[in-house]
Amino acid sequence: MSDRLDEVDKRILYHLMRDARNISAAKIADEVSVSPGTIRNRISQLEEAGILRGYHAMIDYPRADGRLTNLYLCTSPVPDRDRLSKQAAEIPGVVGIRQLMKGQRNIHITAVGDDMRELNRIANDLSMLGLEIEEENLLQGEQRFPYHKFGPDDTQDGHTIADFMELSGGAEVVELTVDSGTDIAGLTLSEANKMGLLQSEDLVVSVERDDEILTPRGDTTIQPDDLVTLFCQNGLNETTVGSFTAR
Repeated sequence: MSDRLDEVDKRILYHLMRDARNISAAKIADEVSVSPGTIRNRISQLEEAGILRGYHAMIDYPRADGRLTNLYLCTSPVPDRDRLSKQAAEIPGVVGIRQLMKGQRNIHITAVGDDMRELNRIANDLSMLGLEIEEENLLQGEQRFPYHKFGPDDTQDGHTIADFMELSGGAEVVELTVDSGTDIAGLTLSEANKMGLLQSEDLVVSVERDDEILTPRGDTTIQPDDLVTLFCQNGLNETTVGSFTAR
């Protein structure tokens, strides 16, 4: 079962894919209008869920003392695919393994060697495991890019709406980030209701602030950079959005 990602999660993954070394929680937070603490907490949650599985360096091996990078396209019996992949990972020189669902050429193995002799040794070790090498090629280069649908051009409504879900009967669940200088910032929920900043049929479900998920009550004060989850019985309207958005 997959986990649902909101726009904050997607933007975090986008920036980490683009440049994990140089991006900071503060930079991502500024873009999506939440606090750096919220971003750090979300990164921890993505790691715990197994969605964010690591931070890996991209190495140009030909520039590192002229080493060679080879791609082996191998076939494994489907029942043995996981076992053989784990065994192949223990071979010195193997730096990457990709499993495919299909039956033929269902394991792609990337390996690095000082010369062709070492690459031949790796090929022999793979064959000894029981993998059938269908084809092998020297890699000229490899590039990776962030997934564009997680990026800033795929938002619902600028950076204010962080997540949006339609329910039956016209109801909607929406996450809104609180901009500084808005009508609702600094007010309690009771005050916001009295001033008409929240519709009577709208229910504040939760308030995410840094590493805390607050249970909203009448005396809960809304602060800039809070991530507020609303249940809107009759759908989200412009009045509610305007209460959270800087004008």
